[in-house]
Order: sequence, then C-alpha cells, then structure tokens
Amino acid sequence: MASQLRLSRPANPRPSNSSPSQSPIRRKPGPSSTARTKSAPMATSAGSSTCSSPPTPTPTSTAASPPSSAKPPMNSEMAKARPEFQVYNSLTKQKEIFRPLVEGKVGMYVCGVTSYDLSHIGHARAYVAFDVLYRYLKYLGYEVAYVRNFTDVDDKIIRRANELGEDPVELSGRFCQEFLKDMADLHCLLPTHQPRVTEHMDQIKDMIAQIIDNGCAYAVDGDVYFSVDKFPHYGLLSGRKLEDNRAGERVAVDERKRNPADFALWKAAKPGEPSWGSPWGPGRPGWHIECSAMSAHYLTHTFDIHGGGMDLIFPHHENELAQSCAACADSKVNYWIHNGFVTANDEKMSKSLGNFFTIREVTKLYHPLALRHFLLGTHYRSPVNYSISQIEISSEAVFYIYQTLKDCEDALLTLKDEIGTNGKTVRVSPAAQQNITKLHDEFEMKLADDLHTPTILNAALQEALRFINSSITMLKKKLQKQQQLVIIKSLVDIEKQVKEVLDVLGLLSHSTYAEVLQQLKDRALKRAGLTEEDILHSIDERTLARKNKEFGKSDQIRADLATKGVALMDIGNDTIWRPCVPAQQEQPDAPMQQKNNGEQVKAS
Repeated sequence: MASQLRLSRPANPRPSNSSPSQSPIRRKPGPSSTARTKSAPMATSAGSSTCSSPPTPTPTSTAASPPSSAKPPMNSEMAKARPEFQVYNSLTKQKEIFRPLVEGKVGMYVCGVTSYDLSHIGHARAYVAFDVLYRYLKYLGYEVAYVRNFTDVDDKIIRRANELGEDPVELSGRFCQEFLKDMADLHCLLPTHQPRVTEHMDQIKDMIAQIIDNGCAYAVDGDVYFSVDKFPHYGLLSGRKLEDNRAGERVAVDERKRNPADFALWKAAKPGEPSWGSPWGPGRPGWHIECSAMSAHYLTHTFDIHGGGMDLIFPHHENELAQSCAACADSKVNYWIHNGFVTANDEKMSKSLGNFFTIREVTKLYHPLALRHFLLGTHYRSPVNYSISQIEISSEAVFYIYQTLKDCEDALLTLKDEIGTNGKTVRVSPAAQQNITKLHDEFEMKLADDLHTPTILNAALQEALRFINSSITMLKKKLQKQQQLVIIKSLVDIEKQVKEVLDVLGLLSHSTYAEVLQQLKDRALKRAGLTEEDILHSIDERTLARKNKEFGKSDQIRADLATKGVALMDIGNDTIWRPCVPAQQEQPDAPMQQKNNGEQVKAS
C-alpha cells in the first residue's frame, strides 16, 4: 500500500481543498491548524519519551481504479480504460499506482524557492516538472490543491540584504515577484496557494510548541532544536544512518546540541536581523519547520504528494518527515516525489557553486517554450546536462510545432466551415484516425508511466505533425469535393488532439501561432547578431548571384547564414527564412606542401 507516515488513518479524512481565491499570495490565511495538531498528540509508549515513528512502508496494491471524475475520452473509439497512473515514490524506492486519500481530490505540496536572487534553470526544472504533474492530475479530472511556498526569511536572504543595504523582507518580496514572472514565462500554472513564511508565524510557533510538548524538541538560550534521538526512524526517507548524518547544509554545528544532527526549529534573534516574538524569546524559524507547518495548515497533516528537487531529500525533507510525525500522530504523506538535477559540465547547477544560468539569461536568447521543451526532453527524475546545442534543438522543435499549426490554421481558414454545410456526414480518414488514436494512447500511456514526457515529444507527436504537413500538401492538389472534406475533417480532429497534448505538457501558448513564431524569430536574430533588414539584404544578394549564375557565391551566403542559425528556404520564386540549429562551419583543408620526394602532405 502507499507509504505510511503515521500509525493509523485519521478518523476524519482531509476535507475539500477547493479555494475561494486563486490569487498568487494568500494574505489572510484561514484558521490555524493548531487545533488540529493539539487534538491529535504524538503517540508515545508508556513510560517512554521517545517519539513514535512511521512503520516501514509496503508497496501499493495494484488494484486501483481511475477516479470517477476523470476526464472522458475525446471520442467513442477511444472510450476504453485509461492506464493507471504510476509514480515513483522516493520513500519506497519504487513506482506505485497513484491513489489519493480522498476520491477525486489531490493535495500536493512542493517546496518553493528561497527568494534572494533571480531563479536559475535548476529551479525551472523542478517547477516545470511539477507543473506537468499538476496539469496531468487536472487532466485526469482531479480537483487539485497545489501549495508551493516562498521562503522569505532565511540566512541567505539576510546576508544578501545586508550586502545591498535593503530590508530583508522587502528584498525577498521583490524576488518573489521576479520568480512569478519567470514561472509565467515558462507557462507554469499558478498554484492554489503560495504561502510565505513571514505570514505564517503563528502556525510555525504552534507546531514547534506541540513538538516540545511531545518530548521531541528542547529549548536552549532562545533556540529550539529537534532531538533526532527521539525519532527512531530518522533517515527513513534518505536511507542515511543517524551516525552518518551531518548537522545540516545551512548551519554550523552547535556544541549546545544533544546530538550534532539535531536541527533548529527556532533561532534566537541576532542584532540587525528580523525577528518575531515567541515563548522562547524573539527569533525566527529554522529552515525545515516552515514547510511542515504550512503544508499542515493548507492540506492538514495528511495529504497525497510532497515534492521538490533531489537535493531536498536530505536534510530538508528528512527533517520535515521527522518533525511532522513528532507534531501529530496522524501525519501522513502518501508519495514523496523528487526531480533530478540540472548539471553544467556534469556538476549540479546551483547558486552556491556559482555555475548556474538564470532563467532570464536563457529566455533572453531563447523562447521560454524552448527552455520548457528542453527540460521535458529528459525524464524528470534523470539529470539533464545544460547544453546550448540541446536548447537550439528544442528551439527548432518548437518552431516546427508552431509553424505546422500555423500552416494548418491557414489551410483551414476558408475551408473549415464547409464540413457542416455540405449536408453529409464527414468522417476522418483511416490514416488520420490511426494517427489521432496513436497520439492519444501514447500520450496517456507515457504520462501514466511516471510522467515519461520525452517519448511523447519525440515519437507520436512528431508523427502527427508530419501527417498534418502531408495533408496540407494534399489539399493544394485538385481533389474531388468529398476527398477534400475528409482531409479538412482529418486536419480539424488531429489539430485538436495535438493541442490537447501540448496543453497538458504546458507547451500551448496563449499567444497566436503567428505571434509565437515571430517571438522565436526575434530571439534567433538576437543570437545571430542580425536584424531582419540584414537577412533581407542577404536574400537579395543571393537572388542576384543566382541570377548571374554565381552559384558559389549564392551557396556561400546561404552557408554563412546557416552557421548563425538562419536557414534560407526557396519556395517557388520566393525565398523566406526561419531559425535553425546553427550549422557547424566547415574547416578548410590544411594547405598541401611538397616533400623533397614529390609526395604531398598536409602542413601541420
């Protein structure tokens, strides 16, 4: 069964997670979860002060069924059972069939950014991956409560604010807004709630107090530490042994700790730092407690999915699991899901290592959809190595998708209405239906298999796009009326299926096809260091060279532009251009030299 993070199922399951507001920041949170926490104290053995811990999880049963609210198939020919959604659970180290705690509803918490700088493409990897999961769950018909937090008070934020002479909370708020702009560019849907630490101090302090009451934390000189020795299964998520654990990634070892691995729940105030009053004196939360408190507040102590990057498994998520169980016996997360790293030169990309590229740096030169396509081109759990050549390929792929859709739109512009006015029933061609069915089935099968997006992008979707292009070519020929209508109907239906797939993958823009194509071309010009006028001038030069039969010069103009990522295409008597993957410039052969014996050799 799904991984157990509590001793028994709570009497009252998680209520509806519907939200009256979809605003980015919830300014006035609902009632504190303190009452829920204190109504279910941590179970302890008689005469023992050791916190209880979750039993070792067992595999999920395979006898699951799709939710009753699942989205229906798009036509009767596809009216068959959907493949069951399986997702890899980092806790059990295996794929499991997804079964929510409450039928038709899903609660999902994903750890957000610490907002002290612009976000890098490692962040983009995480939030694009969980955006696809969010979109897919909604596609399946689930009502999803998606919570993604902002850490807006932290050591790194305070250091950066001091360097810039800014108020830490104001600096963090500014970068929260910059992050939201990046997410909008990448077509990431807004979560249901985006709580900030500074707005949830009451919930955090209440949870800390409950952990202390349950004998799993202790106060020292205004600081509060979680006692890992009181949690026997500490290390369950990460697989680390307690004796091997470090104190944490963000803190130095404190000699006042009972165990070096004990971690801070509350930090005593320091001069010049923001602080809040508490029963232990003024201070601020430790790094880990915020997510336990906010997830419990918005989703209760039992919810379906907790996600983040693999770097969060330890210490952050390990500590979350421990402190949540220490606060409430009913604490339970069914599925822990983690995405792989983005690497640069096969090393994890991160701000601390200084080898990162911000999302803005990439999207200045490449369309955000190209970056999203690049990230989806690798399975979300696998590492993806940042590569300009790969983003170039993704940029060209996105251009091909939108050029195909634009050509289809243009072809149907004056013909689409004829389907309903000819007085006869028009069906799609068998070949078109085969393409539609294959795309639909492969799309559902691959997403159901732990969100395997690369195969969708590289196989059935490409076949469908090629079919659209060949059908457009057929429409240009002289055809009988019924043949023409069949092609038109086929194009309408296959375009609909392609758009549905792109929408769930987050690759369908709200802009028109023409606008997206122009945006892609504008960035290609910027990368090439050219203007539209420069290219038109080169086209004119090439046209004149061809007219004068100077084919060497004509070919050279075309080759020079190709090395800059600009492809010239001759269509009839006209020449147009489009972005392309820059061609490798051919290296000229080394000059030949004569040896004394007359043999020719290349100069070194």
